[in-house]
Amino acid sequence: MRNHSVVSEFVLLGLSADPQIQVLLFVLFFVIYILTLMGNLILLLVIRVDSQLHIPMYFFLGQLSFLDLCHSSVTVPKLLENLLSEKKTISVEGCMAQVFFVFATGGTESCLLAVMAYDRYVAITSPLLYGQVMNRQLCMGLVGSSWGLAFLDALINILVAINLDFCEAQNIHHFSCELPSLYPLSCSDVSASFTALLCSSLLHFFGNFLLILFSYVHILFTILSISSTKSRSKAFSTCSSHLTVVIFFYGSGLLRYLMPNSGSIQELIFSLQYSVVTPMLNPLIYSLKNKEVKAAVRRMLKRCF
Repeated sequence: MRNHSVVSEFVLLGLSADPQIQVLLFVLFFVIYILTLMGNLILLLVIRVDSQLHIPMYFFLGQLSFLDLCHSSVTVPKLLENLLSEKKTISVEGCMAQVFFVFATGGTESCLLAVMAYDRYVAITSPLLYGQVMNRQLCMGLVGSSWGLAFLDALINILVAINLDFCEAQNIHHFSCELPSLYPLSCSDVSASFTALLCSSLLHFFGNFLLILFSYVHILFTILSISSTKSRSKAFSTCSSHLTVVIFFYGSGLLRYLMPNSGSIQELIFSLQYSVVTPMLNPLIYSLKNKEVKAAVRRMLKRCF
């Protein structure tokens, strides 16, 4: 019987080989990570303690904040460690674990953004039935299904990927482990894993994107049919934050996975966008663009000080 994997570890080449630039990048990404933790934890706390935010829209937003904490924590700590260490290695098992959790958290965020689009669809197209339709049981079921489907998707992909053999090449031209980055290093047939990744991407990510698009087409027609300019503006403002997050997440994510794997600077930028920068921006987007969240933050600050 042949060895399952001759190579025991990979080298994450990261973003730069210059030690001085690595120090600057460490400071930059450390600040981003701290801001990500603080912003999402504060948003979670505000939603938790302010009774006026105990509605489905903010329940889903709280789930998104928790997910952003998880998603950024999968890649950023290892990125920070490698920026300061000379030996920028990760074990094959650790790499596969990172692939799994990147896929699981990214997939859950994709589902959750579709759920949030449906929530806005119901709120704007059927405002009188909103409380009845978006009841607590349905909200819990939608969030649970998002996590369940994403972890099942990640499990299927990783079970296929662990059969890959890595014999000689060790260098990953990236700052984290992602399936497309591992294919060039494999000395075995990657067609099964590539097919699983392609099918799951089409069904999972593009499927969710189509659901979001369908929801917003109906939302747009409903908003355009409102005669009052003030009501139309208010309806649109409730969607603007979510739409901005969708553009950031899907724009960078789709461009990353549609690009040929080459370790190019554009590829690294798109990966940084959806795995490092977007989790930091999401609470800022919802805080700056949402009047109810800003009011809740002010109320919490007044109680504290």
